[in-house]
Amino acid sequence: MTFAVVSSHPIQYYAPLFRELARRIDVQVFYLHQVTAHDQAEAGFDLGFEWDVDLLSGYESSFLENAAIRPGLHHFRGVSTPGIAAALKQGRFRAVLLTGWHLWGYAQAIMSAKRLGIPVMVRGDSQLQTKRSFAKRATKAVAYPAFLRTFDAALYVGTRSKDYWRHYLYPGERLFFSPHCVDNAWFAERSSAEAGTTLRQKLGIAPHTKVLLFAGKLQPFKRPLDVIDAGALLRRNGRDVQLLVAGSGELDAAMWQRADAAGVPLHMLGFQNQSAMPAAYAAADLLVLPSSSETWGLVANEALACGTPVVVSDACGCAPDLAADGIAGATFPTGNVRALAERLSQLLDQPPDNAQIAKKISRYSLSNAVDGIETAFQAIRRMAPQ
Repeated sequence: MTFAVVSSHPIQYYAPLFRELARRIDVQVFYLHQVTAHDQAEAGFDLGFEWDVDLLSGYESSFLENAAIRPGLHHFRGVSTPGIAAALKQGRFRAVLLTGWHLWGYAQAIMSAKRLGIPVMVRGDSQLQTKRSFAKRATKAVAYPAFLRTFDAALYVGTRSKDYWRHYLYPGERLFFSPHCVDNAWFAERSSAEAGTTLRQKLGIAPHTKVLLFAGKLQPFKRPLDVIDAGALLRRNGRDVQLLVAGSGELDAAMWQRADAAGVPLHMLGFQNQSAMPAAYAAADLLVLPSSSETWGLVANEALACGTPVVVSDACGCAPDLAADGIAGATFPTGNVRALAERLSQLLDQPPDNAQIAKKISRYSLSNAVDGIETAFQAIRRMAPQ
């Protein structure tokens, strides 16, 4: 085998990337944990489910045994996979790519690869805007410059991801762009105007009504209530807007209460599996992502792939890349509902050009992401001692 990937568990965003990678490189993916429906509920979806899209075909993969005492993805010791050492040794890989470093299983992979003399690459979306305690920031300031240099190459997914690595003094010649992406073609093919019209008719939404979509977990840090408050301001100014919500979570009841009090028509679809999302994007005029903490926000990629403009808070990692220039959307100060309403009003008056949206999201593609991985792989091979 040429290339090993170590990832926490099958993820709907990574499966298409691994397939694209497997078309070009001999690759084996090792998963550290087999997710259950209960795990998904604990992750904030508020219900157990399985994704309705294929996450495992098109590339070689296997699940390592998770020997953790309390298995799970939400604490560092929840993943312990000592079997990674034998797997890497047997595969005789020329490089290892990690999709994170926040679990003990990743640390085991790093140590095993280093002992075997295998170069280690990492791809992640950490950003400096994430809120941390003073103690944690101070600890990272001391420890991270040395720790991050253990990676032979780092793949940044966007502007803030690159800033993160630079902040911790990571060598620029070992940084490579591998953009955050979804399968743009998959979403575009399933988001026809007809699909959007059918969903709007099913919900009783008139053709002239403007629809604001919130897609995600209904949790406080996602700030979905801000969308209702902004919608209320728009309606007070004579706008015929309604809110469409694709998601579930602890704020479900609060959403109904706030919308009822504000007089904002609300359509709660509940959790929507992957195959249902293109129609939701097609039914909407704008996607709103108002989170106070979001390392990226791949729903913005999904929306743009479907031709739907986005309005995202400045806390979202994708803001400077996908929305700040105004070509495919807009940004606003996190928590500032009035500013959010103003951005929404502006985009409803002058929606971005579809061709410009397509051009913007085309840079954040599977092909370009794999190009970055291949470039990094070739670079570490050149830098390796002969």
